Amino acid sequence: MSERILHQVTLSGHCHKVRLFLSLLGLSFTVKEIDMAAGEHQTSAFLALNPLAQVPVLIDKGLVITDSNAILIYLAQTYASGSHWYPDNTLVQTQIQKYLSLAAGLLAEGAAAARLINVFKAPLDKAACLRKADRLLTYLNQVLSNQNWLAAEQISIADIAHYSYIAHAPEGDVDLTLYPAVQQWLQRIETNSRFVAMPKTFVGLQK
Repeated sequence: MSERILHQVTLSGHCHKVRLFLSLLGLSFTVKEIDMAAGEHQTSAFLALNPLAQVPVLIDKGLVITDSNAILIYLAQTYASGSHWYPDNTLVQTQIQKYLSLAAGLLAEGAAAARLINVFKAPLDKAACLRKADRLLTYLNQVLSNQNWLAAEQISIADIAHYSYIAHAPEGDVDLTLYPAVQQWLQRIETNSRFVAMPKTFVGLQK
């Protein structure tokens, strides 16, 4: 068994971005699928790993790391220290942190939440989610109209933090054709030879 174990839900964008980054780094890992519908995330065994009952959880050589963005930083610092993923440059790190906050805020509350409504029947306000999705994607489209990557001249964990839920935003009725620079950015990520996709759910605009 791999010394890295990823506790995850396959259709979770938070989990996919960790799975994607592990693949991009060329790191082997074992997947442990958590059946949240059956309440597996509320069991004592899982709560011992993450008392917040959330996925993903990465176990690496006995170390337990929770929160998808925190896992991205951990992996970048541990296995690609000083690289373009999280450079030893304060200004670039500041930019990356800004985008990690956007991923945890507007992305999670917007495009990701709209997808939750269609895929998992979450009782959320679709109109409010779509407004937040447009606010973020309009901003990202402006940024990406002038540069290839979000935080720096090369791809970084800022891009990985946003990829999964934006790529699957049509499942939440978000029309990505309105953001052509964002679409081109998605394609740049997908051309990496180590890219792995998250399965599509055929709901919303993805029907």
